Amino acid sequence: MKAVVFDQFGPPEVLKIRDAPDPIAGAGEVLVRVRACSVNRTLDLETREKGAGFGVTLPHISGADPCGEVVAVGAGVTSPHVGQRVAVSPMLTCGACPMCRRGTENACLNLKILGVHRHGGYAELVRAPAGNALPLPDGLSYEEAACLPLSYAVAWHLLVVLARVAPGDVVLIMAAGSGLGVAGIQIAKLRGARVLAAAGSDEKLERARSLGADAGINYSTSDLAQEVRRLTDGWGADVVFENIGTATWDRSVASLARAGRLVTCGTHGGSQATIDIRALYRHHVSLLFSAGFTRGTLEEVIRRAGKGELRAVIDRTLPLAEAAAAQRYVFDRKNFGKVILRP
Repeated sequence: MKAVVFDQFGPPEVLKIRDAPDPIAGAGEVLVRVRACSVNRTLDLETREKGAGFGVTLPHISGADPCGEVVAVGAGVTSPHVGQRVAVSPMLTCGACPMCRRGTENACLNLKILGVHRHGGYAELVRAPAGNALPLPDGLSYEEAACLPLSYAVAWHLLVVLARVAPGDVVLIMAAGSGLGVAGIQIAKLRGARVLAAAGSDEKLERARSLGADAGINYSTSDLAQEVRRLTDGWGADVVFENIGTATWDRSVASLARAGRLVTCGTHGGSQATIDIRALYRHHVSLLFSAGFTRGTLEEVIRRAGKGELRAVIDRTLPLAEAAAAQRYVFDRKNFGKVILRP
């Protein structure tokens, strides 16, 4: 098969397309012909740059959320079947630890990630546990489906499961043009919230409004917290969807309303931050951290996308051979929505 491989950590130029051995589905596994795979900032870019602390084994094939059709199944697999269209969840969980047994498998004590701890979807073929291959509804394209696991399912877990966004809440979506951002806008609106979109360019804010955002804030040219207070008659945001890190942390916390909830799973803007403990407890603030999603959450967003309640936003689709250019484009924050690779 053709695959994009890197033999050393470094800039995008370390990504090379070449022939690689075809993977073979083992017992309990399926082999999927990849039709689309999205480009993700942390799991792809940071892993390629320096391993992102994941313990990546070289040479490596990235790609955490491939979609395609099943072309072979291993021993003991009864579902999905050969020919079935599927999205592959990257969350490789053990199913036996205390976190898995209580239904929070995204916090699995033995968690591994497709495209990080084993070869992923920057290739013509990928193997995965059969339980990680979720059927796709008719009418949902492979490109759209490739947007769902690491954007829409993560955003749903943070906003719905953790922050419990409810009708009437004011929700501030940071990095509104990112994959998580465009998902967050739609999910918060679906929950009946008033959405304030924040981004670093007016163009992205205009596009965020087309997705349903009620107002936009350019945090490169205005005081974020002050604008949030102005737009909410001094109240602030009931929920802040952060996912940037150090670069915007203080401003995001300052934008919270009394008893507000901040949720985050991203630190591409830096991972070190300080907090004023007294101010937070006196204002009854909740800081909620999580990573990934559960199978049930991914099934939910696939179902809703199939019904048209959630719409995947794709900035562009590029051939697999242009993986380096795709990663550079995402690194430069030029994208609005997801960038997709097609083998």
